[in-house]
Amino acid sequence: MSLVLPTAAPAPRPFLGVARSVIGRFWRERLDVRGAQATMAIVQRHGVPELLARVLAGRGVGIDEVEAWLDPTIKRLLPDPDTLTDMEPCVARLADAVVTGEQVAVFGDYDVDGATSTALLVEVLRAGGLDPAFHIPDRIFEGYGPNIPAIEALAANGATLLVTVDCGTASFEPFARAHEIGLDVVVIDHHQTGEELPQVAALVNPNRADDLSGLGHLCAVGLVFVVAVGLVRELRRRGWWNPSRPEPDLLAALDMVALGTVADVVPLIGLNRAYVTKGLIQLRKRQRPGLTALMDAARLSGPPKAWHLGFLLGPRINAGGRIGDAALGARLLLCQDPIEAAALAVELDRLNAERQQVERAIVAQAEAEADAALGLSGEGAVILSSGQGWHPGVVGLVAARLKEKFGRPAFAIAFTGTTGAGSARSIPGVDVGRAVRGAVERGLLVKGGGHAMAAGLTIERERLGDLRAYLEEVLSSAVDVARAVDELAIDGALSAGGATPELIEMVERAGPYGAGNPQPVFAFPAHRIVFAETGSADQVRVRLRGSDGATLNAVAFRAANAPLGQALLDARGRQMHVAGTLDIDSWQGRSQASLRISDVADPDQA
Repeated sequence: MSLVLPTAAPAPRPFLGVARSVIGRFWRERLDVRGAQATMAIVQRHGVPELLARVLAGRGVGIDEVEAWLDPTIKRLLPDPDTLTDMEPCVARLADAVVTGEQVAVFGDYDVDGATSTALLVEVLRAGGLDPAFHIPDRIFEGYGPNIPAIEALAANGATLLVTVDCGTASFEPFARAHEIGLDVVVIDHHQTGEELPQVAALVNPNRADDLSGLGHLCAVGLVFVVAVGLVRELRRRGWWNPSRPEPDLLAALDMVALGTVADVVPLIGLNRAYVTKGLIQLRKRQRPGLTALMDAARLSGPPKAWHLGFLLGPRINAGGRIGDAALGARLLLCQDPIEAAALAVELDRLNAERQQVERAIVAQAEAEADAALGLSGEGAVILSSGQGWHPGVVGLVAARLKEKFGRPAFAIAFTGTTGAGSARSIPGVDVGRAVRGAVERGLLVKGGGHAMAAGLTIERERLGDLRAYLEEVLSSAVDVARAVDELAIDGALSAGGATPELIEMVERAGPYGAGNPQPVFAFPAHRIVFAETGSADQVRVRLRGSDGATLNAVAFRAANAPLGQALLDARGRQMHVAGTLDIDSWQGRSQASLRISDVADPDQA
């Protein structure tokens, strides 16, 4: 008998022959043979265009899931709130507060998820007849999460119930103090937890070990929406709603839920897809004065899309928490006066511009430090940069820029004296939240926490070297695996003439796109670069011409000083393979396709 050994799967062929692009990527067709078969099955069963079927199959959408994927609804995807651990005592305690007219204080985080979570809960409690206070901590003076002075101040002002949103899972000492002064606590959070939890009236967190709801992909505002559904239902059972005090229209709050979901970069799967899809529809109605004013301040033209939430609106909400008044974002979301909303939006827009200037200066220092640390060999699993006097409000953005440039998990730490406040951003497949929690357990950090893709920490300067060694030790294997193959998955090839607004709208049916549901990437083979120049904010603006003579405007963001941008500028007048994501530019009533460039390759070297 002869031994038959299994044969290895054949290596994928490079798409358009691009084994190494100008930034070192291997171009791979997203669909394998099985995916191509699934595409044809979707076309035959559902009658959708083949390109849309390719996009669906490339994201693992099964043939029986297509209709639900193309029309994700809250009704179908929202579970019974009570499937979450501690939801029943959470809702009961909130309902008791509403019925008895207690003074409630809401404590949120200073990012977009925290601002939207705070605003949504305050809005629902107001509908129930309460006038809750809310507090967003100052990033520099208070730091992340509940703190004892803030809790004491809220209690002194009459609060008898404290509800924390987007924070609180690890707040043992502050909640012990709350108990001492007679303040009940309810926690609504989504961050990763340890085995031990603080003693509170209720702690709703789908990522706690004893929660079997399967909702760990929700961000805090998505979780608060589920709590709100449960609270409205409980108050209905108690006969609280009447013609003079009607139930709140929770669906009208989906604009805020969509904003927080996209800005917190949670995967757009399951209920999150419904949140964003329906939230964008609500946002387009322009019924919330604060978000309407913010869209105008951000000069958002055309109907808002998911990427607008992450790149235009989210950063402006965040700007208050980063370098201004941390409560500005929540105040804007709750504002009902269009004139006041416009003033708040203009202030957030100004703070965002100021934040961009501060960020650019610190990124330059951080990149120089990282270049020196990596050396000529480029070895090292993790980027860890720090600086005395850096603004703590932008370290998360700095970490994100370092991660993008070096393709590794990145930590940026702002030191004030001997203590530093830092943030981490990771690459897919590397869990920095777990690493940070491990560093806390080893005594390397004063405090820290987060989730797989992002984390925050506080550290003493003398432990910086120990932290660097620890991160290299625990993350190097995962980073090596994640960086082993740098691929760009291509959904298909198009010509400039084929990239029409109608085609883009058809492909958008498989959205919203974002984390967990990547936006389709299309390649434009051998298109001539007829125009290329640098623009504002390190952009490189390009015009492509296909063999059919049609042209397509394109832009490469933050590329002017990077290999991608230099390759585009050097390729003026030459043909290049160009890959990127499509969008519709709307201006003065006209719509045209545009391309956001992800990568380029020289056809002669493919």
